[in-house]
Amino acid sequence: MATKVLSLRLPEEIAAEIAAVARANGVSVSRAIRFAIEDYVAAQRADKGFKARLKERLEEDRKLLERFTK
Repeated sequence: MATKVLSLRLPEEIAAEIAAVARANGVSVSRAIRFAIEDYVAAQRADKGFKARLKERLEEDRKLLERFTK
């Protein structure tokens, strides 16, 4: 799997908490953050409201693309 390096700014309190969670679970902070992101994305996939908002945004983008490619 290809990876992408991202920079993430967190409040110090959240950074300390995620570090503690990672240590307790025996994983790296990076892996703990990936788990959290994976859970967030999975929740969005299951959310019908999100799917509707995504379709709406895609339709808006399609219309813009048509305007720029005429």
